[in-house]
Amino acid sequence: MTKLKPRLSLLGIGVFAVLLLGVAPVVLTDHWLGNLGKYCCWAIAAVGIGLAWGRGGMLVMGQGVFFALGAYSMAMHLTLESAGDGVPGFMVLYDPLAPLPAFWEPFRSPAFTLAAVVLLPVIAAGILGFALFKRRVKGAYFAILTQALTVALATLISSTIRETGGDTGLSDFKYFFGFVLNDPANRTLVYLIAAGLLVVCLLVVWQLYRSRFGELLVATRDAEERVRFLGYDPANIKLVAFVISALMASIAGAMFVPIVGIITPAEIGAAASILMIAGVALGGRASLFGPALGAMAVGWGQSSLGSAWPDGWTYILGLLFVVVILFFPKGLSSVLGRFTAARRSPGERPPAAVSAEATAAPELEGVKA
Repeated sequence: MTKLKPRLSLLGIGVFAVLLLGVAPVVLTDHWLGNLGKYCCWAIAAVGIGLAWGRGGMLVMGQGVFFALGAYSMAMHLTLESAGDGVPGFMVLYDPLAPLPAFWEPFRSPAFTLAAVVLLPVIAAGILGFALFKRRVKGAYFAILTQALTVALATLISSTIRETGGDTGLSDFKYFFGFVLNDPANRTLVYLIAAGLLVVCLLVVWQLYRSRFGELLVATRDAEERVRFLGYDPANIKLVAFVISALMASIAGAMFVPIVGIITPAEIGAAASILMIAGVALGGRASLFGPALGAMAVGWGQSSLGSAWPDGWTYILGLLFVVVILFFPKGLSSVLGRFTAARRSPGERPPAAVSAEATAAPELEGVKA
């Protein structure tokens, strides 16, 4: 795999930040700025998937679980903030005299809510990843297990109508940590927070890719047994990437709630998790910007084309991915690399890449040294 050019990548992040934080709030209407904020949330989750899947080789098809942990933590706080000292309205409909469930009460605190957004996915992903990676569960089995957990969580939330709103979900949020959400200035502020978090996630992943950990992660993906023979535990390496990916998904879910104004099981289920994977595959899972741009493109298609042509959008998405898999298996980000390589003269072209199996040991010995 071609190594990222650090300065060029950092410059790209800077340009991306200027476009999101400086240009977009000026040129876009409130409607499109809100949509862009929603796409930024999906892009945050996609950046984490790119780290775990693109660099670590873990097909994480259950990111809906961690997206839900962040989303419902934030939604519960915003619901209680809107209800004041009372009980949320949807609970009163089923039982006017019912008290607030005990697990809701701590979410009245903003500090506890923010801590839950960060700690819940880290703990859950740490326990799940430790159990799976230490038993060397990988490939299709890992993907199926993670997606099964997503389906189970979505089903559980759908069945707990009195506690979580069921299929109707949680909505009608009026405040965001004291700021009135109906105020356009405050909605712009929420968008800027989401866009800023996306830029921060890109910076974190950029640093990880060029670090020793990033080299070990790629080596684990390509030659796991050689990594083990050289004294490293691949399970620990994959666990770190998995936990970081889960944390990014939770942050994405937490920001999705005030921007969209609703969270339901449909936003966290198997279909939503597959859509996240689809965006990463479209953009290019192993690149820095590919997952984010791919997720934003798929989000735009779902919001625009999907609302205008609900039946046709599914076929368009399917056709798009068939074309990408056949002609651009590394995603659309590989098109630029092909174009650059095609412009080089034959004498300037780099030699054919040696297989990862043959080069993993020397690279790792340098890392270990």
